[in-house]
This record gives sequence, structure tokens and C-alpha cells, in this order.
Amino acid sequence: MEAERLIGVSRRALAQSRGTPSIMAEAWQAQALAQAIGDRLAASGPKELRGEARGLSEIGGRGSGAPDHPVMRTGVARAAQLSEVADPRATLTGLGALLGEVGMALVAVACDTDEESLYWQCIEAIDAADESLDRVHGMLRRLAEQDRERQHDLERGRGPDGPRGAVRGPAGSAAGQP
Repeated sequence: MEAERLIGVSRRALAQSRGTPSIMAEAWQAQALAQAIGDRLAASGPKELRGEARGLSEIGGRGSGAPDHPVMRTGVARAAQLSEVADPRATLTGLGALLGEVGMALVAVACDTDEESLYWQCIEAIDAADESLDRVHGMLRRLAEQDRERQHDLERGRGPDGPRGAVRGPAGSAAGQP
């Protein structure tokens, strides 16, 4: 399933979650999805995103929960359905929205619980979602910077390889130039 569609499914599932167990399961699902998207972008995404994408994958893996988490025991991670990231910018924007919503849902669970271990699980999951969100924002900034550079080059009459119409010779110098 394409990343944006999978994010939409996850956002709807989180919005429909009632009770602590389902919210915790959806938080786990979101982190597993962040990890999968990070893996995909690190392997085949835009070059300028690959380092940050590896970091997103690592954080997503840490935030995916303990091996005894109910979702992990069943092996039913929505992220396993990820087939492609067609539009990295739209995917990252949607993932950022999902992670923000997960963070808010986890804060509500943490505030409502009297169980200390659940409280600390929520805090750790909030931290992981926040770190993932920071990575997502970093990647979106890189894409925006790249767009600004391209626009600036176009406005100055330059293409990606130099001045328009220039014939590039060895070592990237313009042919006929000393």
C-alpha cells in the first residue's frame, strides 16, 4: 500500500481508538510506520534525505515497543503493507501529522493513568514520537531548501548543470573556457 494511503488508515484508526490499549497499539503502529518509511527513504529516496531517513528508521524502531507488546506478539504491523513512497514531501507531511496526533493521544493517556509503569511507557513513546517528528521536520526543511535552490538557479538563468546553453567539458568546466 502506498505510504500516504497507509498514513491515512493509521490516522483514522488512531482517531477511532477508545481506551488505553487501543491508543497504545496505534502509537506502536505509527512508530512502526515511521520506521518503515525511514527505511524506504534511506534506501531509495532523494539523496539529500537519506541520512535523516536512516535516523527516522532508528528512532521508529526504538519507539515500536517491547517484544511483549500485544501488537508485536500478533505480528500485525500495518507498516508491513508499505509498498512505495510515491511523493516523499506529501508522505512526510502526513507522517508528521500522524506523529503529532499520536503525541497528543499519548499525553492524554499519561495524564489519565494512575499506573506508574503505564505513565512511563507513555512518556517514552511520547519522546520517540517527538524525536521522529523532529526528523520528519528536518527532512521537510531539506526538501524546501532544495526547492529554493532550484528556484534561485532558474531565476538566475542557470540550469542544474550551469548557465543555460553552456556546453560542459571535462571536470565540469564550460567548453572553451580557460
